Formats: sequence, structure tokens, C-alpha cells
Amino acid sequence: MEEYADIFRKYLDKQGLKFTQPRRYILDEVFQMHTHFNAEELYDRIRSKTNEISLATVYRTIPLLLEAGLVQRADRSEGRERYEHIFGHPKHIHWVCRNCGALLETDLNTLYPALAKQAKDLKFKPEDIELSVKGLCWKCNPNENENQSDEK
Repeated sequence: MEEYADIFRKYLDKQGLKFTQPRRYILDEVFQMHTHFNAEELYDRIRSKTNEISLATVYRTIPLLLEAGLVQRADRSEGRERYEHIFGHPKHIHWVCRNCGALLETDLNTLYPALAKQAKDLKFKPEDIELSVKGLCWKCNPNENENQSDEK
């Protein structure tokens, strides 16, 4: 069994829940995806392989994956929550364009020293860090586009 599946099974056991075949399909599909996804996109991918899973089951399973620490919310676009699997991946910053919805990622490691110092100064013990920055990407930022045309 993959390590992420073992983690999920143990989490479900602690909650008094079963590791059902539909939950296994959902978990495996999440870990086959290497992009951000919403519940409907995940459901569509699963439905292309099996008819045994409902959209409601996908919606009920995502919070379990979040609570188990295998998935995190990436952003909200087009009125829908988007997620990504995080087990085995380094923490990162999401840069979200508020105009076109572009989502970029950069490593969070460069900020850890500053965050650790702030936490120490505040006598705060961080347990998890999620960082999203909203603004305009270079394509949507008129100033950046003017600079691009000046360079040509």
C-alpha cells in the first residue's frame, strides 16, 4: 500500500470510518493528478474510469483528505474551491492573479527564517503554514505589459 493510502486508512480508522473502495478511487485519483483541481474536475476524471462514484461522495471525501493532511486548499477560482495533494511535496506560496486566475507557485523555504523569527518574537508555535498572495500577474498588469513592449 502506498504511504499516502496508509496515512489515510489510519486517519479513517481513528475517526471510526471505513476505507471504502470509493474513497480509495478518490484518493488514488487525487495522487495521480499533479495540478490543482476542484471537486467537479476530480469527479470527471474518476467517472472516465468508473461509474461507481457519485459527486456527493467526492464532496464528502475531500474534507477527510484535508483533515488527514494529504490535501490542502490551493485557492478559490470561478466560485469553486481548488485543492492539491501535498503529501511528499515541499510547502510553497501560491501567487494568484485576481484578474485571469493564473496560479503560480514558489518555494516557501526562503521565508521560513523570517517566519520563525516572527513566531519566536510572538512566542507563537506555528503548526501549519499556508500562504497565498493575490494580485496581478505580468500578463494582466498594465505596467508590466508596457515594460515588455518597451523592450521590443
